[in-house]
Amino acid sequence: MDKKSIKNLSILITSLGGGGAERVVSIIAEGLQLYYNVTLVLMDDTIIYDLPKNIKVTYLNKSNSKSSKFIKVLSLPYFGWKYSKLCKKLEIDFSLSFMYRPNFINVIGKFFNTKIKCVISERNTASLTYTDKNIEGIIGRFLIHWLYPKSDLIIPNSNGNSTDLIENFSINPDKIEVIHNPLNFEKIYEQSKKPVKGVNFKSKFTFISVGRLFPHKNHEITIRAYSKIATSNTQLLILGTGNQKRHLESLIKELDLENNIKLIGFTKNPYKYLSKSDCYILSSSREGFPNSLLEALSCGISVISSDCKSGPREILQDGKLGDLYDVGDQIGLEKLLLKRIKNIEEKKSTRERNMERLKEFELNRIVRRYNKVLRQI
Repeated sequence: MDKKSIKNLSILITSLGGGGAERVVSIIAEGLQLYYNVTLVLMDDTIIYDLPKNIKVTYLNKSNSKSSKFIKVLSLPYFGWKYSKLCKKLEIDFSLSFMYRPNFINVIGKFFNTKIKCVISERNTASLTYTDKNIEGIIGRFLIHWLYPKSDLIIPNSNGNSTDLIENFSINPDKIEVIHNPLNFEKIYEQSKKPVKGVNFKSKFTFISVGRLFPHKNHEITIRAYSKIATSNTQLLILGTGNQKRHLESLIKELDLENNIKLIGFTKNPYKYLSKSDCYILSSSREGFPNSLLEALSCGISVISSDCKSGPREILQDGKLGDLYDVGDQIGLEKLLLKRIKNIEEKKSTRERNMERLKEFELNRIVRRYNKVLRQI
């Protein structure tokens, strides 16, 4: 590609701490460098995921201090103005943002810099993230209604999230292009071969769940369901950190399952755990397009997922590639856990069966899709 034709692209996100959107950014940033001069713009100096060595990183606010939600809302115009100044300085042509606060700042920045192409990525089911039951939800819904239509393009990561924006926020469908989350198969395969210390996979049927320890991830129902079918030759691993850690530790102790359940914490390489496990569990009450479910499929293990509003049913093709149960249905989940233990041999054929589906999420294909839709606006 002629260097003179290469455009400048900024990617705005809060941080690269452990999370699905953050992992996606760390993956696609490298791929987008084939088409753009990429600058990663962070609002927090937390970087956990690996980045390409030559990626440019700059900060709007180099601090990981946690402001109140009220202050965060009031500061949006300031950071929008500050971001617009940074984009002018860097001669940015396209600004791509991930997650709600960066999305709001990205659109506000366009008010000060009208030449920039403003693209926002919707990672969640907005109507479930922001309800009208509290002031935070009311403000969030107002900002989506007001700001999202002023962007040049909205990229939801699932058809469910796209439908939600159209039906609940009156977004023009012509302004929406769905692009799914990418999978870097080469990296997943390489990292999946790494050894895991301190976990016995050989003689125990292993259930595994990956996700932040937050209420909407609903790890509690997984633990309670597992407690009903737990035996000495089974175990449950939960990878992630969050504000429910102490609560979950107490629950595990209360159920006398300290020898069966391990809270592993955050790891940059969940693949080495996934590939050696037997069954993945996703129990969220809401999702956008869960990376962990895709990653579990790519590691060749069977999956069980809650049928939350957006993501799992779409990924699993209405249950063809894994079992779905109703959100919050503990008894339904228990039955599926027992089913998986009885069908232990299924793991051998799971990866082959799923690979044709997973080709749709291959990194280079997704990056080309981003480049195509950006060039069309």
